[in-house]
Amino acid sequence: MLKLQEYFTNGPARERKLLSLFLTAGFPAPAATAPLLQLLDDNGADLIELGMPFSDPLADGPTIQRSSQIALQNGMTLRNVLQLTAAVTPRLRSPVILMGYYNPIFKFGPEPFVRAAAQAGAQGLIIPDLPPEESRPLQAAAVAAGLSLVYLVSPNTSPDRLQLVEELTTSFVYAVSITGVTGARNTVAAATVAFLQRLRRELRHPVMVGFGVANALDARLLASYCDGVIVGSALLNEIEKHGWQAAGRQKIAAFVQSLRAGLAQTPLPAA
Repeated sequence: MLKLQEYFTNGPARERKLLSLFLTAGFPAPAATAPLLQLLDDNGADLIELGMPFSDPLADGPTIQRSSQIALQNGMTLRNVLQLTAAVTPRLRSPVILMGYYNPIFKFGPEPFVRAAAQAGAQGLIIPDLPPEESRPLQAAAVAAGLSLVYLVSPNTSPDRLQLVEELTTSFVYAVSITGVTGARNTVAAATVAFLQRLRRELRHPVMVGFGVANALDARLLASYCDGVIVGSALLNEIEKHGWQAAGRQKIAAFVQSLRAGLAQTPLPAA
């Protein structure tokens, strides 16, 4: 069994709703990544998605696009991300999942990349622009290296593709809560609730929901219909607002703790 698969099968998902947090590597500065990852781990993260910055992050809204541009301007490369991952994962309790786009991976070499990612301590990959129908070569290489490839589904995902994702999934399914790009929002749409209820009926794998989780109330409400939430843009906004030095880290820690507290108010489904 893959490590991330084991984590979802026998780990904290059996005890609580999960909190996954996204951080762009190299944002707001290369030296910020390691201490911010440690802060997320110490204050309630169950999973950490480490973004591999790319010049054209088409699935991402303005906040993550801006963080990627800043990281690239700071000189962050795919090799730098792997080096950062290797340096910090031995100190983290939370599994690290690398998230990014396929072009840099293709340029690096898919099989060398998945081996390097596994050696660096990553446990999974999220590649938003890699269709599941075209993912089998990377999926096979990832599994051989011990990594789970995580697939995204959205409200307009067809039944056939949803079943393919179910077939290929080895850990959890990433539910995109809206049809659009990432970004914090202020309400949870009824259509999102219906979509998550559909996934509950049709998938046996755990479901984590992201895109638009802005605060503790969002987290609590959405977690009622899934196994946990993924927070990216709202966290990056906090980092951008407060900075990553000591005073800023206290504010960021408080935000993460508020998300964790919100999820703690969401009961697990009855056995």
